[in-house]
Amino acid sequence: MLTNTLNTNEVKNSAGTEQEFTRLSIADRQTEFALITETPAAPHRLKISHLETGSGASKRRRSLVRFDKTVTGASLSPVTISAYAVLDIPVGDIATMAEPTHVLANLISFLASLGASTTILYDGTGNGAAVLLNGGL
Repeated sequence: MLTNTLNTNEVKNSAGTEQEFTRLSIADRQTEFALITETPAAPHRLKISHLETGSGASKRRRSLVRFDKTVTGASLSPVTISAYAVLDIPVGDIATMAEPTHVLANLISFLASLGASTTILYDGTGNGAAVLLNGGL
């Protein structure tokens, strides 16, 4: 289980600077954190949830990690930006977490690196991040 305060570089912004979050709520299979320095009119949240469906060999778990940030848009109205990752695992029909771990590593490396690079890029210049930000293929 995560600690109630994420304040040791668990979350960073695009400049690679730590952002501190504190847990607001925890319920059955879900939790929500808020940026410690957020203003009430501009929430910045981290949400984590898990949903299991099916049974036996058909059992699946859908896990979600999501960030939502409300900012002032160009129209001066509040708008919300969301980024999230979903991992859908057939937990009823796999023996280990090795393959889900490989798929997650594929996603993380594609979003945060440039090919042969082993450096994690927080600035949105990783191959996958650039595709997401610029609408590319």
